[in-house]
Parts: sequence; C-alpha cells; structure tokens
Amino acid sequence: MQPDLDFSTFFKQATGFAPFPYQERLARAEAFPSLVNIPTGLGKTAAVVLAWLWRRRYARESIRRSTPRRLVYCLPMRVLVEQTARNIENWLERLGLKAPDEPSGIFLHVLMGGVDDLRSWTYTPECEAILVGTQDMLLSRALNRGYAMSRYQWSIPFALLHNDALWVLDEVQLMGPGLVTSAQLEAFRSAWFTFLPSRSVWVSATLRRDWLKTVDFPPDSLPLSALKEDDERHPDVRRRMAASKILMRAAVTLNAESAKKRAGPYLESLADEILRQLDHAQGSTLVMLNTVERAQRLYNILKKKRAGGRLILVHSRFRPPDRRRLEKLILAHREDPETLILSTQAIEAGVDLSSQHLFTELAPWSSMVQRFGRCNRFGEYEQAQIRWVDIRDDSASGKLYLPYEKEACTAAREILESLENARPDSLPPPPADTRPEAVLRRKDFLELFNTDPDLFGYDVDVGMYIRNADESDVFFFWRACEVPNDPVQPEPEAEELCRVPIGAAVNFVKKIMKKRPERRLWTWDPLAERWVPVDASRIHPGRTYLVPAEAGGYDPDTGFDPDSRVPVPEIPLSLTPEPDAYGRDHPSTMTRFVRLEDHLRHVEGEIRDLADELGLTSPWRDLLAVAARWHDVGKSHPVFQATLKGCKEADGRPDALWAKSPCRGHHGRRYFRHELASALAWLEHHSEDEHADLVAYLMAAHHGRIRMGIRALPDEDEPEDDRRFARGIWEGDELPSCSLPNGERLPPTRLGLEIMELGHGTQGDSWLERTRRLLKQYGPFRLAWLEALLRIADWRASRREEKTPEEAYEE
Repeated sequence: MQPDLDFSTFFKQATGFAPFPYQERLARAEAFPSLVNIPTGLGKTAAVVLAWLWRRRYARESIRRSTPRRLVYCLPMRVLVEQTARNIENWLERLGLKAPDEPSGIFLHVLMGGVDDLRSWTYTPECEAILVGTQDMLLSRALNRGYAMSRYQWSIPFALLHNDALWVLDEVQLMGPGLVTSAQLEAFRSAWFTFLPSRSVWVSATLRRDWLKTVDFPPDSLPLSALKEDDERHPDVRRRMAASKILMRAAVTLNAESAKKRAGPYLESLADEILRQLDHAQGSTLVMLNTVERAQRLYNILKKKRAGGRLILVHSRFRPPDRRRLEKLILAHREDPETLILSTQAIEAGVDLSSQHLFTELAPWSSMVQRFGRCNRFGEYEQAQIRWVDIRDDSASGKLYLPYEKEACTAAREILESLENARPDSLPPPPADTRPEAVLRRKDFLELFNTDPDLFGYDVDVGMYIRNADESDVFFFWRACEVPNDPVQPEPEAEELCRVPIGAAVNFVKKIMKKRPERRLWTWDPLAERWVPVDASRIHPGRTYLVPAEAGGYDPDTGFDPDSRVPVPEIPLSLTPEPDAYGRDHPSTMTRFVRLEDHLRHVEGEIRDLADELGLTSPWRDLLAVAARWHDVGKSHPVFQATLKGCKEADGRPDALWAKSPCRGHHGRRYFRHELASALAWLEHHSEDEHADLVAYLMAAHHGRIRMGIRALPDEDEPEDDRRFARGIWEGDELPSCSLPNGERLPPTRLGLEIMELGHGTQGDSWLERTRRLLKQYGPFRLAWLEALLRIADWRASRREEKTPEEAYEE
C-alpha cells in the first residue's frame, strides 16, 4: 500500500485517462458529497468508485478510517449492473487490487439471486468489497426481504448493507419509489445508529435535490458535487457538452388509430422509417421504446423486412447468459453502421454506447435527457441525429404513455417542441416532480425486522417501496419437468433466473392454464419441504417460480415472451443443492464427525478473530464469545444426537456428543430446532445476567429460523399429554450434561416453554416481549449486525471443520 499515492496518478493507472477536475475534487473532499449531479458521458461511475477506493486505501488516515469497507453500487436496471461490474473489474485489475488474485485486493460481487449468491460475499465482512446490484436485489435485502433468496438468510445481508457500507445510488431518475425508500433508510440509520458508519450518495445527470425530501429526511444541507468553471474549460468536457445532436420529430406517431391490433400499424410505419434512415447511417443506430412488448414486436417486424445487417434486442427480461451474449454483440459492433440496436429503458442510462442515429419514443424529460446521452456521447460524430416519436392519447386512462405518467410526457413534449438540437449544454433542467410514491415509515420498517410469515403463511409485501406496482418483478426459471417433486428439483442458480413483471407473470399463468388447466407454476414451500403449485392469484413480488420448460414463455433472442410456445432450453446446473427447508440441518451434515465441545470452541475462536478484525470492543466482543460458546448446546438433545448417529458411518464411534456427522436424514420430530433448545438452556441458568436476553436471542437466531417469536408450526409432532411444544421441543425435554470451552459445563437441564406464552410467567417475560425490548434497546441495525457475525463465525468454523483437524485447526 502507498498511502501517499497521488489521486491523479491512481486514476490514470485505473482508467488510462487523467481525471477531470470534479473527479479529483470528489476524491479529496474532506466530507464525501452526498449528491453527484454531473452530465452524462463525463465519468460519474469512475469518479465515485475510484474516489471511494482511493479514500479507503491511499488518503490520509482520518479519511481512510471514516470510509466504509463496503461500496454498495445500486442501479435501477440489470443491464447497467453488468457493464458497471465489468468496468470496476477492469479498474481493479489495472491497479493490481483484484481479489482473490491479490491477497490484499478488493472483492467484487454482483448480486444476482439464486442459491450461490449469498455466501460469496457475506463470509468475509472484515474485507473490503464492492457489491453491484439492481435496486430490486439491494433494496429488498436492505428491507430484510431479500428477493430470490431463502427467507432464513434475509437478516445477514440486511445487517451487512446497513453497517460499514457506502451506498451509491446511480441513475436515480429511474428509481421510482426506490429513491424515496433510499432516503428513508438513510434517515433510519441516523435515528437508530449502526455499529460501523454507513451513508448514501445519490448520482444522476438530472438530479433534483427535492426528489430526496421525505417525512424523515431533509436533503437541504447535503453536500453536492457538480461541474465548475475549471471543468467547463477542460477540452474533453467542452467537446462532449457541445456535441451536436440534431433533434426532430419522427414522421410516425403512436395514437389511438396506430395502436390498434397490438400497435401493428404504428410498428410497421416505425420500421419503415428506421430502415430509410439506415440507408444514410455511418455509425450504429439505436431505437428506444417504452415497453418490452413493443420492442419485441418491432424486432420481429424488422427481422422480416431487413435483409442483412445486425439486429440486436436488449431489455431487462433475459436470463444472464443470454444477456451477456447480447451485450458482447453490442460492444463488439457498436460503431458498425450495419448494427441496429433495439432497447427499452434498460439501455437508457449508464451504458457505454454512443450511436450516430437515435430513435426514441416520448418519455418524461429526465428520461429523454438520459436517452440523448446515448447519441454522439463523446462528440465523435460531426453529424448526429435524434428523432423523437410522439405519443398522443386523450383517453382518461392514458395507457399509451405507460409505464410513464401522461402529465410527465406532455411536459417533455413541450420542451422538445422548443428545441432543434439536443447538445448537453443546451438542455434545460428537469421540471419539478411530485413523486407520489409510497413512503416507508418507521413503524413499517421495524415490523420488517421480524422475518416470520404471518399465521396464513404470507409476508409483508415490500414491492411498493422498491418499484411502482406495475413495475414489480418476480423471478422465473425453467426446468424440463411437469411435477418437480419427482425427484425434488434443486434450488435455482443465478444463471437460470429471469426477471418478469408481476402483471406479465399473472397473464402468462392464465394463458398456459387456459389450454391446460392442470399446468401450474411452482414455488418452494420450506415448511412442507416440497414444491407446491401456484395459480395466478398466488403470485407475489420478489418470489421465485419454477416454470415447466414445455410451457414456453422464453426465447434466447427476445427474452421472456408470453407468446412463445417453443420449449425453453435449460441452463446447465453447476450445483445441485436441495432447497432450503425449515426442518433441515444442512450445516450439521459434513464428511466427518466433529465433537460438540470442539465445534463450540472453534466458533468461539472464529468470532473472537472476526471481532478483532472489525475493531469490536467489549462488551460486544465478550457477549458474542459467550453466545458462540453456548450456541449449539441444544445439539446434545437426544433427538438431534439420534440423527447424527443414525447411519452406518456412526457404527463403532465412541459414545460422544457430536455437533457434525456424515449422517443425513430428518429428525425424529418434525421441525426440530436445536438452537431453540440452546437458548432455553442458556436462560435456565443465566436468566439474571445483565445481557441474558441478548445472548439468548443471538443463539436462537443463528440459523435464521427462530428470531422474534416462538410458536408451534402446522403439523408438528405433538406430545401425547398437554405439554407445551414448539419447533420440535417439548416442555420437560432434558439435555444431558456436557463440557463447554473454557472449562464451563452445562449441567443436566430440563427445558421449559412457558416463555412462548404471552405475558409474564415463572420464566419471566415472554420471548416476544424480550425480543421487542432488544429491538427497541439496540435498534434493528446493531441487533442484526451482532446476529450476522455469530452466524458467519459458525459458517467459517464449519467450513474449516470439513478439512482434516491438522489442516483446519492447530489443536
């Protein structure tokens, strides 16, 4: 490390270019700005990412210490994620800072959902990392309802995204309700505090400060980074700001007449106008439509009408391998005059693409400005042209303007009619926006800390806080099976997942069921431990659904397409894990036996090391160590030991208490949870300790199954008498005496369950009252942080225990 490395040298090494003055100011500022309002094409992403990295590694010590470990780069669309991650990876490689290639490097993770997405970045909270993802992936995790992941893991990314994290929210003009939510989350972190500092930076070429004003968040005093005179004198900035883009209205208009027959007349006329323009093109041509459906139909029309040339369609409804293939085609042929690119808002902002000719449908002014940035982006063309396609809809619904509001589009039309050139330095600022989206309040946010479904199996829907209702997504993946429980299909991997708007998903299900009423989508039920069928009325935002490949609905060149009836090709699986179920104890199954006392010692060692790396001091370090020392004493329960000794590999083993074994299978009691037994045993002997409830909570929550409440689940195995029971624990169960690290010993312990009842009893306050008190005392961010650290220490110890003892621990 070179703490005195000059930022200009550092930036040029990463990008190959000297920084603009604003980029250097941003890096060297005493306080990192909260607002970055820079015109498109002037390197906002490089400015923010490299400023964070330089401040984290090479600035003076006071700035390094105040700069969070994790950079969380949040983007409104998937296509922007891929390019941003690719650019960051290139910068890290040029700087020699890419982990794991370099021992002291920076980890880069792209959040994609699926089974392999979580532990790729949560194992090492002490390491510097850059996370890149869409607002769906990141904000759902920040709201403790992570999309496309197991509910039992939600609390881990929740903790890591609110502690020691610098959020960069880019292209905020496209975020909708997510922008308001990001402001509220910033206010909540200030109100409830975090263990390690976290903060947000909002970035756009069309940023308005008042967009961030909420009931809890006043943005008036936020520091702003913008262009100044020295920037405007820079020759590259002058060239880009003055890049000529002739602006004219297209001959075709989308109106009630041309929109008939699924907009057939309109799209036919638009295709003809585009093809006439292509005869004069010297560079690539970009066409941007407001809806995926129109883009797909225009693609099919142009495919029939155009002989030769390259036609590429890109939008947000592709599986990752197909999206990457199409993006490579765009990047390889973006300057070819034979290349015609069709897109939706997916390419509106942030994509490194500069066309000579741009066709765009009418959209709100901030979106139009972003789209103009995809034409003659760097001033490389002497002649560039933009044709905007008017939309006229006088009906009460104004549906032709969707997904935008009629009023916003009308205001944009008035501006367009007054302009003849879309040079960046001639464009007016965006008009005021009332932004009537749903606002997340404190009470709502606190309720999200509880990750249990309600009594009917439903969760609080956070979709309204992330996107507009008609923009909320679900995740589809296709498998060649009609009945996924025979055999049980494994969880989806990130490469299989395709985002689908919830309205389109509902219509698709209705369509496939109309022809075959028995056909369904499927979703995993962790309590029933099986895939269960769902109809159109049971589809919810953020959920993941298995679609039989024979039902169609997807094409590698056009993405999700409800009209396609061709069987969907499967994505080859690299992993085959079973779906996460409530009663399963996958972490307790490994290739070798591990004694309970050894495992408790290993986890305590891991948590102490982790606390030291993160700079946690007492009492937190010591409380975590106590929780680690006791966290699995419930594994001494006879039901658990019977499972770990219930296979032939256990034959001949000494009569010991085990924490891990190769034996697989279900526990003798349905939904048995050893961590509840651990917490009850701890309280039986330490109920008078000052931090007894906190330690008990951390122990109970270390697998994500038991957190705020304790109640019996449907179809649990019940004792024959009237004893209380919950999660496989029966009142009066006894744990045997066992040894703990540091010379402690658990005496024979009888477990009581009066704590599951509301009110105050012989065991003291109810579990619900205790956990609510903890949430009020520590706040959601600090409580989740402690919970996550213990879980991560347990993971790390288990991973090392898979090795031989000599390789894993020096004992």
